[in-house]
Amino acid sequence: MLRIYECIATAHDLRLVGLAAVVCILASYAAINLLRYAAKSQGRMRAVWLGVSAISTGFGIWATHFIAMLAFTPGIPSGYNILLTMLSLAAAILLTGAGLGISLTPNWRHGPWLGGAIVAGGIAAMHYTGMAAFEIAGVLLWDSVLVASSIVIGAAIGAIALPVGLHGHTEKWKFGGAVLLTLAICSHHFTAMAAVSIIPDPTMEISQSALPAEWLAVAVAIASFAIIGLALAGVVLDVRDHRRSQLEIERMRDLANASVEGLLVCDGDVIVSVNTSFSMLAGLSASNLVGSRLARCFPDQNACAKLLSRSEQTVETQLRHADASLSPVELILRPIEFAGRPHHVVAVRDLKARQDAQQHIYFLANHDALTGLPNRNHFNTRLDQEIAALAPGKSLAVLCLDLDRFKEINDFFGHAAGDKVLQTVASRVSAVLSGRQTMARLGGDEFAVLMPQAANPASASRLAETILEALGESGDAPDSGIATSIGIALYPDDATDRESLLSQAGTALYGAKTEGRNTYRFFEIKMGAEVRDRRMLEHDLRHAIIRDELRLVYQPQKSVRNDIVVGFEALLRKHPTRGHVSPADFIPIAEETGAILQIGSWVLKTACYEALPPRRLELEITETALVRDFTRALAMLRQVKAIGVRIAMDDFGTGYSSLSNLRAFPFDKIKIDGSFIKSVDSNSQAATIVRAVLGLGRGLGLPVLAEGVETEAELRFLQNESCDEVQGYLLGRPGAIGSFRNLTHAHAIAGAGSLDAMASPAKTA
Repeated sequence: MLRIYECIATAHDLRLVGLAAVVCILASYAAINLLRYAAKSQGRMRAVWLGVSAISTGFGIWATHFIAMLAFTPGIPSGYNILLTMLSLAAAILLTGAGLGISLTPNWRHGPWLGGAIVAGGIAAMHYTGMAAFEIAGVLLWDSVLVASSIVIGAAIGAIALPVGLHGHTEKWKFGGAVLLTLAICSHHFTAMAAVSIIPDPTMEISQSALPAEWLAVAVAIASFAIIGLALAGVVLDVRDHRRSQLEIERMRDLANASVEGLLVCDGDVIVSVNTSFSMLAGLSASNLVGSRLARCFPDQNACAKLLSRSEQTVETQLRHADASLSPVELILRPIEFAGRPHHVVAVRDLKARQDAQQHIYFLANHDALTGLPNRNHFNTRLDQEIAALAPGKSLAVLCLDLDRFKEINDFFGHAAGDKVLQTVASRVSAVLSGRQTMARLGGDEFAVLMPQAANPASASRLAETILEALGESGDAPDSGIATSIGIALYPDDATDRESLLSQAGTALYGAKTEGRNTYRFFEIKMGAEVRDRRMLEHDLRHAIIRDELRLVYQPQKSVRNDIVVGFEALLRKHPTRGHVSPADFIPIAEETGAILQIGSWVLKTACYEALPPRRLELEITETALVRDFTRALAMLRQVKAIGVRIAMDDFGTGYSSLSNLRAFPFDKIKIDGSFIKSVDSNSQAATIVRAVLGLGRGLGLPVLAEGVETEAELRFLQNESCDEVQGYLLGRPGAIGSFRNLTHAHAIAGAGSLDAMASPAKTA
C-alpha cells in the first residue's frame, strides 16, 4: 500500500489525478445509467443502449488511464505508439461491451457478477496495452506481485459493481454501482502503475511516429467531452422518465378522485381513514377499521408488500370480510397529503362478479360444454407447452380415440343416448389418468389424451390398454361396453411439431380402425401413404357413379356333370384412372362411408337392365347380413324370394357358418368359398370341410357351387365328390358379357344370371 501511495504522491501531478477521477466517475455513472436503460429495453433498442454503454465505459477507462499517464512524470522523454494506443481503446470498448452484454443475460442471476469480472478484464487489457504503447528512453521493470494484485483487485471490485448498479430502482443503487466501477478502474490503474519501475537508458530513443503527450491530451480531451455528453444524456433521460412518472401519477389521481369504489387512507400499513363504500364492502364499521393494519383486511402479506412498494400499480388479492369469508379485489395505491403529512390512499375494487364471468367465459372458450373436458384449442395449447418444456432425450405421447360405431348408437337410441355415451367415455377415461395426463374432446366422438414424459412406447401401450379396459366394462345400458379405437404417436420419434404429431396419431387411429377396431396401434411410416390412398379412394367412391367409374364384368358358372354354362356372376370393378381396384379394397371403405347403398343400387339396376325375368336372377348374401339384424334381413329376403328371385348363401365356411341360418331360410344354393377349394388336393382338413358342405347340400336338397377353381386337380376332386356347379379362372376369367356370346349360344343357356349383392355387392374373382 505504501508503494502505491508513494507512486501517486510523488510520481503524479495530483491535479491531473483529480481530473482523471472526475472523468472516471462521470463515465462510470453514464455507463451504469445507460446499462439500466438497456436492461429495460427489448430487441434492437437493447443492443443500441448496450453499445452506447460499452462506448461510455471504454472511453472512460481509456481517458482515465491516459489522463493519469499525463499526470505521470517520470522525468525523462516519453511518447505513445499510435497503433497500440488505438488498440487499447478498442480493447476497452470490446471487452467491456462483452461483459455488459453478459450481465444482461435473461434469467441468469450470475450474469452481472461474471459480466463485472469481464469488465475488469477489459480494464486490465486496456491498461497493459496502453502501457505497451508507452515509449520512454529507458527500460520498464514490472513487479509481478503488484501486477497480479492489480488484476485481482480490479476483478473483485468490478464483479461487485454491475450487480449493485443493476439492483433496485432507486438512485442509491445507481450511484453505488458507479462508485464501485470507478474504484475498480482507479485501484487497478494505480496498483499497476506502482508495479512498474523505470531505469533510464540514454541509448534508447523515442520513435518518430510516437504520439507526443500534447497530442494525447487533445485525444483525451475529446474522449472526456464525449463522456460528459453521455453523462448529460443520461441525466436528460432521467428527467424525461421522472416527468413521465409524474404525469402517470396525476392521471391515476384523477381517476381515483372520480372513483366511487372503496377507499382507505394509510400511514405506512396502518389504516387511518376509510370511506363508506369500503366499510360496506368489508362488512365492518370505520371505527373497527381505523388503527388496524392492512393485513387485517388483506391477509396476503406478499400482496400488501407489493402494494406498498409499487405505487400506482394494481394488485389483485383477497379481502377478508367480517364473517372471515374472502372475496377477490383489486387494489391501487397512490401517495397523497393527508393532515399535512404524506400518506397513501388505496382504492379497492370488488372483482368477484368480474372474475366469476371471466372464469365462466374462459371455461366455455377452453372446454367442451357436454363433457367438461378441454376442447381442441385448450388441448393444442397444452400440447405446445409440454413440447416446449420437454427435456432432451425425453418423449411424450398423444393418443387419439374414436368410438366404434357411434353413429349406430345415435341412430338406434337417439342423440340423448349418444350424449350420455360421450359423457361416460369422458368420466371413465379421466378416472384412469394420472399426474399431468390430460384428456380432451376434439369434436364429435373424437377424443385425445396427452401423456407427458412417456418413458417409452410400453408406457403408452399400458395406458391404451387401461383405457380400452375401462371403456369395455359391460352392462345393459347403451353406454356400457363401449368399443373404441386408439392411435398413438410419440414426440419426437414420429413428429417434430404439434400439428404433425396429431396428424400421425390420427393416421395410427385410422390404422387401428381398419385392422379390427376396439384396439390400438402405434404410428408407422407406411401408414401415412396407406391412409392417403384410402382417403383418396373414399373421395373417389363418393363420385364414382356420377363419373361413370364403375363397371360390371361377368364370370361363367358351369355344371360339373355336363360342363354346360348355367349362369354368370356379376362382379364389380373400378376405377379407370387408378387401374382396376379390387372390390376387396374398396367395398369395406364403401361400407364404412355409407356409399355401399348407392353402389349396390347401381349394380342391381345395371345387371337387370335387360329386363330379365326374376327366375333368372340370383342374389348372393353372406352371413354378415343376417347377423347384424337377423329379423329384418329375413323378412326382406322372403319378400325378394316371393317375387321369384333366387337366393344363394355366399362364402359358406368363412364366417359364422351357422346351420340355424340354413334352417331359418330356404336358400336356393350354397357357395363354398374359394379359400377352401385352393387346398383340397393338398390339405386333408380343407378336403374334409368341402366334403362336409357338399354332403350338407345334398342332405338339404340344395345345389352347391364351388368358387375359385383354378387347377385340373381341384376340378377332378369336385367331380369325384359330386359337386353340382363350379366357378373360377380354370373355367373362364371375368369379362364383358358380350365376350361370352358364342359360349351362351353354344350351350343354349336356360339357367340363371347370378348377381352378388346385399352385404357384398361384388366379388373379387
